[in-house]
Amino acid sequence: MRGNEVNKSELIEHIATQADISKAAAGRALEALIGGVKTTLKKNGSVSLVGFGTFSVTKRAARAGRNPRTGDAIKIKSAKVPKFRPGKALKDAVN
Repeated sequence: MRGNEVNKSELIEHIATQADISKAAAGRALEALIGGVKTTLKKNGSVSLVGFGTFSVTKRAARAGRNPRTGDAIKIKSAKVPKFRPGKALKDAVN
C-alpha cells in the first residue's frame, strides 16, 4: 500500500494477504461487499458495520443555484445521496 492513498487493486491485494486467500477471491469478496451496499442503499436501507460505520441514504432538497459560466439562476432537482457515518472504533483508530 502506498502512503496516503489506496486504489482498488491495492485494497484487493491487502485483503488477500490479510485473509490468506487468492487475489481473485479477495476481488470477488470486495465486489460482493460493494454490490450488497449498493443494493441496500437503492432500496433506501442502511448498512451498519459495527466498529466501522454506517452507510445510508439522505435526501437533498431541491434548491436554486447559479450557472458558473453564465451566472444565470437555475433550479437544481432534489436528489438522494449516499452518506457514510464513521463508527467510534474507526474514529478512534484515526485519532
